[in-house]
Amino acid sequence: MNGLDVIREFVRLADAGVPAALATVVETTGSSPRKAGARMVVGLDGTTVGTVGGGKIELETVAAAREAIRDGRPRSLPFTLTEEQGHVCGGRVLVYIEPAAAPPRLVIAGGGHVGEALARAASFAGFRVTVADDRPAYAKPGRFSGAGEVLLCDYGTLFGQVPVDDATLIVIATSGFEQDFAAVRGALGTPAPYIGLVGSARKREVLRATLAAEGYGARQIDRVTIPAGLPIGGETPEEIAVSIAAQLIEQRHRKPPSPPPANEAPP
Repeated sequence: MNGLDVIREFVRLADAGVPAALATVVETTGSSPRKAGARMVVGLDGTTVGTVGGGKIELETVAAAREAIRDGRPRSLPFTLTEEQGHVCGGRVLVYIEPAAAPPRLVIAGGGHVGEALARAASFAGFRVTVADDRPAYAKPGRFSGAGEVLLCDYGTLFGQVPVDDATLIVIATSGFEQDFAAVRGALGTPAPYIGLVGSARKREVLRATLAAEGYGARQIDRVTIPAGLPIGGETPEEIAVSIAAQLIEQRHRKPPSPPPANEAPP
């Protein structure tokens, strides 16, 4: 695979929203396994396409590339080659790592008026949006101009169907309390750093009491933000969507919180 093939693979992954980094040998002196221009794509799981030289160079480049994907920061990685590493003539290699982190993902449970408006607002703000609803009339892709994926499914099984990682944000805005609660239960079983629920102070009290009665710990219950969105006084679906989108942007720029202790999971 030549350098152009590696670049094409990097572009393909970036366009598909798959986290990856491109490592390029930008400078060499003396003896080195690959010359300037050698490239390698590294996935978040450590898979690679192409090579920057194998051995210690490649091992450390993969580790640094995975870290670059996580924090979104490019970096340079210098190597000094020695006889102990099998490079008799010695040499130096400089590798530049450029991450292309996937845009953050938002899962909206509920395709009503707020969900529809939020899909547009969040997409405009750079989120990859998935919308789910349990009503066939609402789970139609044509209703959501900002959603890349629209699902018809039960809220109780939603988070068994949609992959959620520690960079995925969740907003719950279903058509009723029972549906809300089913989605909340599922969301609490994921590592999502933000779980927002559209609702009133009364809904917050009822939900917190119900979760506590079911054995959820305080830190788990506190993971649910009710009401979702910044307090800007919005009333219409569009205003509520804007307030939630603003809070999602705020969350996106925070460091992920520590996960709740295992002993606070429900029995």
